[in-house]
Amino acid sequence: MEASEIAILMLSTCISGTLLYSRDSPLIRGDVSRTLRSMLMGAAVAITTFLIIRSPFGRRSGAHFNPSLTLAFFWLGRVHRWDAAGYILSHFAGAIAGVLAARQIVGVSLSVPPVRYMITLPGGYGSPVAFLGEFLLAALLMSVVLYASNHRLLVRFSPLFVALVTVCYYGFSSSISGFSVNPARSFSSALFAWIWQGIWIYFVAPCLGMLAAAILYIRKRGRDGVYCAKVFHDLHSACPFPCRFLRLYPEA
Repeated sequence: MEASEIAILMLSTCISGTLLYSRDSPLIRGDVSRTLRSMLMGAAVAITTFLIIRSPFGRRSGAHFNPSLTLAFFWLGRVHRWDAAGYILSHFAGAIAGVLAARQIVGVSLSVPPVRYMITLPGGYGSPVAFLGEFLLAALLMSVVLYASNHRLLVRFSPLFVALVTVCYYGFSSSISGFSVNPARSFSSALFAWIWQGIWIYFVAPCLGMLAAAILYIRKRGRDGVYCAKVFHDLHSACPFPCRFLRLYPEA
């Protein structure tokens, strides 16, 4: 399920990116500003992310589709080590499969500049700023997930909050680092494009950012304040994690 989820995310990212950025795209021939393209790209990825989280697969597996998220929940004690290893391997395999499928659908337009398999590269401000951007965004994303998914009144809105963070970052800050916060997402694009510039940023910064957010969260709420590793818990789907989510709903 996790492999399928990130495969769908990469398929959406590559197809949307080709339509919005390829020189052969009918959209690029019109007067479409860079800001508008970024907003449209953010909307496409955000809608895909929202639908994945809310899907039967997402509700069942927890909708991580991000090794950094899985590692943070593993550190919080909400994911067993073998499950964490399986999730992470699935994320990388699924991301590669998603880009491969997009290449078969889109064709050569996906591989040539400026699309280039939607690789994530440090922007014009350089690697330090890209690292900081990825770190802060990952921390923000993890904070949103933790506070929303562990709050009785907010848990139903956690997919929407994640989607809003995604579209806002694409619209206003994508030129800093290309927007990743996901090692598997960046790795799969870099593998097909065979461009590895700054790849370490997209492995280290998201992991550290989400870990930092987890540390700050438990300092305020304690480890008992993390009930489950699901991004969205609906009380109906079976849970594969050490789950205490029903403590939020003692009447259930």
